[in-house]
Amino acid sequence: MQNLNITDWKYTVTPKLNGSPLKLDQYERSRSFAVSPAKDGFLLGTEWRLRYFDASGSERWNAPVPGAAWDVNIAKNGKTGAAAFSDGTIRWFRISDGKELLAFFPLNDRKRWILWTPSGYYDASPGAEDLIGWHVNSGKDRVADFFPASKFRDRFYRPDVIVKMLDTLDENESVRLADAQSGRKRQEADITRILPPVVTIHSPAHGQEISDKTVTVTYSVRTPSGEPVTSVKALVDGRPAEGSKGKPMRPDSDRLTVSIPERDCEISVIAENRFAASDPASVRIKWKGRAAEEFAVKPKLYVLAVGVGQYQDKTLTLRYAGKDAADFAAVMADQKGGLYRDVESRVLTDGDAGKDNILDGLEWLQRQTTSKDIAALFLSGHGMNDSSGVYYFLPSDADTDKIKRTCLMFADIKNTVSAIAGKILVFADTCHSGNIMGGRKGVADVNAFVNELASAENGAVVFTSSTGRQISLERPEWQNGAFTKAIVEGISGKAAYGKDKDKITVNMLDLYLSERVKELTEGTQTPTTTKPDTVPDFPIAVKR
Repeated sequence: MQNLNITDWKYTVTPKLNGSPLKLDQYERSRSFAVSPAKDGFLLGTEWRLRYFDASGSERWNAPVPGAAWDVNIAKNGKTGAAAFSDGTIRWFRISDGKELLAFFPLNDRKRWILWTPSGYYDASPGAEDLIGWHVNSGKDRVADFFPASKFRDRFYRPDVIVKMLDTLDENESVRLADAQSGRKRQEADITRILPPVVTIHSPAHGQEISDKTVTVTYSVRTPSGEPVTSVKALVDGRPAEGSKGKPMRPDSDRLTVSIPERDCEISVIAENRFAASDPASVRIKWKGRAAEEFAVKPKLYVLAVGVGQYQDKTLTLRYAGKDAADFAAVMADQKGGLYRDVESRVLTDGDAGKDNILDGLEWLQRQTTSKDIAALFLSGHGMNDSSGVYYFLPSDADTDKIKRTCLMFADIKNTVSAIAGKILVFADTCHSGNIMGGRKGVADVNAFVNELASAENGAVVFTSSTGRQISLERPEWQNGAFTKAIVEGISGKAAYGKDKDKITVNMLDLYLSERVKELTEGTQTPTTTKPDTVPDFPIAVKR
């Protein structure tokens, strides 16, 4: 074992090994170093590169970096090195040749993060998957396009690949093993073939004053992949505009007639092809017509609350899921005569919460909610992912050996959410531990579920009880799950903050849930709220 005495390394251009200078590029400044556990080499982080030297000071490899390497370390097994960079990422590298394996970007809100491989396979917390994406050049005389990772969720959201990377130290092998385990087939990863459309709104202009409740929106759609546009739809404040439900349109210049409310609002246009939906093109318009009547008709609230604690499989039993659903429906019913002119609820618990009844409830929620109303979907019980990662909610008659036939597929929930005309709130408390999938203890990974529902084309505001694979807690002293207890408290008035302390908005409830659930669970459970950028903050309750 050799003596590795590294000196003059801190913020200098002349780091030394045992008194001998290490060769760097001109003006390259050293920032950090880490010695291998075997003392046979060391990692040097600079402002431009990550360099690995052997014990004699000979460079074995170097890798370009996205920013100054503020700190570096080498794993105890000597196979991987990690570096923290000034761009806010932490990245892992293979010590044998400097190949980058993973990049991790945590936001300082301590909720959102994303982790990805060099080819773009990723895992992400709710609300974080658009932090990375693909930059696609369009030629030297045209502006480049940026397509966020969410546009390729079906292909690249692969937590199963991510979890294998630091074991295999090889991306291709990780994908092969994950595909073999899930039964998936390797998909061609040529992004240029599956790019979504790009929409541009030509009129009205951003900030234009409007005095008519009907607006003609002219737009154009560009198709970088060459795939034909299958539908175009307009949104008003994030929800489907009346008369625009995704009808087929030509991929050249066109127009939509959109009905708007008598207030300032945001109009968005989304185009889809067979692979993905575009980012919304949006304009904010100002209402200059006659002021709305002071006593305008209040919205109605439609609630579907599902709580399953008693299952055919007794190992899945939960004590308070049914009570959670009933308590949620009750606190929302108390809003009648306040924010809402009426509240209609369907509560399905335990034996009444079979798959057919839940599907009937979803159909009822979609059918009843008009563009002027608000819908709330509450789910408490077990969720699970099948071997290919598809999310299912477990009704009371679920048989985990017959998932597709007896469990509620995510697509059924998504299709309902996207078709609802009014604003839609989804509350999901489905991350309880349980003996699911052949005795494997675990919880559902709801991240993909949340991100898809809260995408602009689906437009839901989604509150979840926990993040990633955290377990949602319920305790006798609460007589509820922690998430539902906090919701009931918040809607009852404790979430009212700021100047207008009578109204409780989405953002207010988010803040209250975040702090209260962490307090109840001593920091072991982190609720999340995810809202599309196209949906503004809005009141969902008043203090009673």
